Amino acid sequence: MTTTLDPPMGQWHVYMVLCRDNTLYTGITCDLPRRLAAHNSAKGGARYTRGRQPVALVYMEPAASRSEAAQREWRIKGLTVAQKQALIETGSRAKPPLGAIPESGDVDSPGG
Repeated sequence: MTTTLDPPMGQWHVYMVLCRDNTLYTGITCDLPRRLAAHNSAKGGARYTRGRQPVALVYMEPAASRSEAAQREWRIKGLTVAQKQALIETGSRAKPPLGAIPESGDVDSPGG
């Protein structure tokens, strides 16, 4: 599996990571490799992902500005698990391992 993790520095991205417990976390960043490393470190990343490591990138999309990224993040967080899975399957540059995301519509994470 090849994942493109070299977006232009300073360009904002909306992303989703799949946590060890099969929940999804949605966030924004302008330095995706650094943010993913932080999510997988003991001291960095979001509080939600710290107890759910390792996390794997399953979706990302560029945004023109921080404001646009935050608005898109908010919209993605409002989607159902099934809608997020469809977004991942149809629009992602980073693909999860097969069977990594539950298909039963399990409860989504509060982290989005």
